[in-house]
Amino acid sequence: MGSAWAPFRHRIFAVIWTATVVSNIGTWMYNVACGWLMTSLSPDPLIVALVQVANTLPIFLFAIPAGALADNVDRRRFLLSGESAITAVAAVFALLVSLHLMTPGRLLLFSFLGAVGSAITAPAWQAVVSQLVPPADLGAAVALNSVGVNVSRAIGPALGGAIIGVLGIAAPFWFDATSNIAVLAALIWWRPPKKPGGVRLNPEPFTTAVRTGIRYARYNPHLRSTVIRAVAFFLFASAYWALLPLVARGQMTGVPQRFGAALYGILLGVIGASAVAGALLLPRLRRKMGANDLLVGATVATAIATGLFALAHDLFTALVASLVAGASWIAAVSNLNVSAQVALPEWVRGRGLAMYVTIMFGALAAGSALWGEVAVLSDVRTSLFAAAAGALIAIPLTARWRVQTGAKVDFSPSMHWPAPITLHAIEDDRGPVLVMVEYQIDPKNRDAFLRALESYARERYRDGAYEWGVFEDPAVAGRFVEKFQTDSWLEHLHQHQRVTKADRLKEDVVRHYQVGDGPKTTHLIGVQTRDES
Repeated sequence: MGSAWAPFRHRIFAVIWTATVVSNIGTWMYNVACGWLMTSLSPDPLIVALVQVANTLPIFLFAIPAGALADNVDRRRFLLSGESAITAVAAVFALLVSLHLMTPGRLLLFSFLGAVGSAITAPAWQAVVSQLVPPADLGAAVALNSVGVNVSRAIGPALGGAIIGVLGIAAPFWFDATSNIAVLAALIWWRPPKKPGGVRLNPEPFTTAVRTGIRYARYNPHLRSTVIRAVAFFLFASAYWALLPLVARGQMTGVPQRFGAALYGILLGVIGASAVAGALLLPRLRRKMGANDLLVGATVATAIATGLFALAHDLFTALVASLVAGASWIAAVSNLNVSAQVALPEWVRGRGLAMYVTIMFGALAAGSALWGEVAVLSDVRTSLFAAAAGALIAIPLTARWRVQTGAKVDFSPSMHWPAPITLHAIEDDRGPVLVMVEYQIDPKNRDAFLRALESYARERYRDGAYEWGVFEDPAVAGRFVEKFQTDSWLEHLHQHQRVTKADRLKEDVVRHYQVGDGPKTTHLIGVQTRDES
């Protein structure tokens, strides 16, 4: 149990964790109020489900560009700016609700705008965890962040439902706007540690940084497996989140309709409380079952919970469904979040996590719209049953992609590539750069050498290379030339700093086949010529 709470030994983590829990309580009160207000403005299942879409779609649209920013700017200042904008939007939203000026269209618009702010800051929040705790406590810190979300989920929805009944629908929106002040205060107080010394390169241009992040995710097998499993879970788990307001409002025949808002808040609160309780058991379950079996078990439990929500016409069944949903949600989400974190080195952490949350929230948004439309064409019960069946079917279809495979990989920079020797300084934007590496091997090792070099090509692509290829000299036995290009001289210099200690092991396998002196590397820079015709 001590290791699970170890991150709280670090004061800055404890302060920011507490501040975000307070802010997230306001966010969950706001979510309950949005869902309930929309059922009052429009009873259409698709319109109600679109509230969930509006809250999740911005992550899909903006997280990757935001991740590029998070890797190239001061994350603390970036978060301060983003959280200030979120607070301002929340205050305007609360004012419009207080003045009774809210319509379904405006509700969706402001939900979308608030979610845009969260989407832009999400990669930076995820990436900053590694600055708050040492590497040994990173996994526990990620799990505790999930616990914090669910602590707020346990308190916020029930509190929001109760406040709506006592103070009116506008009160949760005002609490949301003011609760974010705690986060702003914590960020103002925090002073991040200085980055280690060494050669500091200029930041990548924005478009290059975005492209680099997408390319890295494509060629990182650990992150790719995590993303695939995330889609298989969130696409179907989104159903009960999107349709729960309708379950509470129209399906619970044994509960008076005037208590619907309170019931909706209670169900969300039970989900959150169950998630917190489940988080306490996670370390033991993970040791006993392993990350992959635990994710499968969580998916099965989510399917059971979704089916129980479909059957829920009484309070007892709905509460049981909420208990199962909360525990299974924290098990799956924590597992997947840790898997994404341990799959990434520091230099691309913001962009890699942005790719993960983009897919995660994209699946949630697509699933919410899908199951809302199914409910329109049939009914809420049929939609929930279909989602439960889909979650079970996805388990064997995605079994080959395993999670947390990057946990034992050393992603720290090796810094063993020597700096290129040049006659004069070269502008950062000069390019493209052609890199050629010449190998001389024993011809009898030809096939083994080519297999090793082809395996290493994935790391070349991942770190910025394109047009990779290998050529054999027909006039000199055993002479091979590997070639690839990068967009610019700056990109090639960044490539030197991206090589990890794990990459070096693969490189050593290639170099093992070299005879004589080591491989010879040549750099050529593209020259822009002028057409005189």
